[in-house]
Amino acid sequence: MKKTPKGKKNKKPVDDLRAEYRFDYRKAAPNRFAAVISEDTVAVVLEPDVAAVFKSSKAVNSFLRSAISAMPEPPAPKRGLTKR
Repeated sequence: MKKTPKGKKNKKPVDDLRAEYRFDYRKAAPNRFAAVISEDTVAVVLEPDVAAVFKSSKAVNSFLRSAISAMPEPPAPKRGLTKR
């Protein structure tokens, strides 16, 4: 039977994060996806279980458009009445 040293029980976990990181911007590369994304594009992060159902952005957009068309239209605002 192996004996373990008694002094190792109360060690604190090592924090390997630095207090500050220096980034060399001269070595930075441009975003290779920037040309593909237009200004009116909105990026959304899907949860893993949802992403498993939708295999492409086309599938997500198709489903969202069908959900939007199934939603009831909001009532039109009444004319002539103003809030004071």
